[in-house]
Amino acid sequence: MYAPERHQRIVEQARAQGRVDVKDLAELLEVTPETIRRDLTSLERRGLVRRAHGGAIPVERITIHPGVGDRGGINQAEKMVIAEAALGELPENGSVMIDAGTSTICLAEMLPTDRGLTVVTHSLPVAMAVANRPGIDLHLLGGNIRSDSLAGVGTWTHQLIGMVSVDVAFISINGITPERGLTTHNMAEAAVKSAMIKSARRSILLADHTKFGREEFGRVAPLAAIDTIITDPAVNADLVREVEAAGTEVFWPGRD
Repeated sequence: MYAPERHQRIVEQARAQGRVDVKDLAELLEVTPETIRRDLTSLERRGLVRRAHGGAIPVERITIHPGVGDRGGINQAEKMVIAEAALGELPENGSVMIDAGTSTICLAEMLPTDRGLTVVTHSLPVAMAVANRPGIDLHLLGGNIRSDSLAGVGTWTHQLIGMVSVDVAFISINGITPERGLTTHNMAEAAVKSAMIKSARRSILLADHTKFGREEFGRVAPLAAIDTIITDPAVNADLVREVEAAGTEVFWPGRD
């Protein structure tokens, strides 16, 4: 197979799957991993993919970020598994900070009402999920509301986060790699997530398997800043081992 044919197949695979791995491509196209790495470098220079740890992501996936309503149905079963597992990290009669994101919305919808929880959030959907729940003391952080995530960002949000100290922060993310740590696509949201992690005694990351191996523009924190990552059984085992080797525990419920 000539290089242009390989490049076409690689782009097709990336767009169909959302991510391609060097090892899998080498086996599929019957070439060496070194050849695939050169192909990915060539495709990145042409603006068709972006290199990520162990593979690449199609440009469309990096540059197009659907709103929270559009993302709600993506990997919904996995997010429910993650949210249910996260319930085990809740304090008794304590305080939690809940980040914006579809997995964290699932968690908010599952929160028990018999613990006297204090909930702090900058996310309108999270706030709406718990606003009328008995036994929950809700604190909604102000700020400039982003239209895609429906979450507050900016100076006001930072000031209010700095005024509290919570038992546990539940954080969402767009990308996880051992080298770059936690990343997200928007700098303003990256800054808020970073502040939330610093405000909590423990930080739990809720991330489905598609977030592993991805890198986004805005850096949030190194892996060491997170106590535990909760993901789903479909996560790539090799990526999990690399993350855990960097010092962060990964919990993936339901895996055989």
